[in-house]
Amino acid sequence: MTAQGSAHGRFTRAVKARNLFQVEVALRELGGVSLLDALDYLDLLAELKPAKVEQAALRWHGRLELEASTLSMAESQLALAALAGLCAGQRDAIQLLRRLLRRVKPTLVEKLA
Repeated sequence: MTAQGSAHGRFTRAVKARNLFQVEVALRELGGVSLLDALDYLDLLAELKPAKVEQAALRWHGRLELEASTLSMAESQLALAALAGLCAGQRDAIQLLRRLLRRVKPTLVEKLA
């Protein structure tokens, strides 16, 4: 571990600081994050680089489909609609997606606040 702490700690601090470059550096170092952390990344992309958010949102939804074994078709559609809203600038869609993650309990979510 470096003097700056773990890569996940740097990721978390960079998200809070709204520093997209540092978030992406930490993501590369981590090699993978929970869906909740990936949702934080989507939120930051939507704010700072909206042109990149649609592709990342589709990847996030694909992971949701794989990692949430209890996900229903209606919940999947809800997630897609919320992600489309996020891509269209509706930043409050993030809160809906957080609630959905709490309900479907994907396998790789570390901690849901």
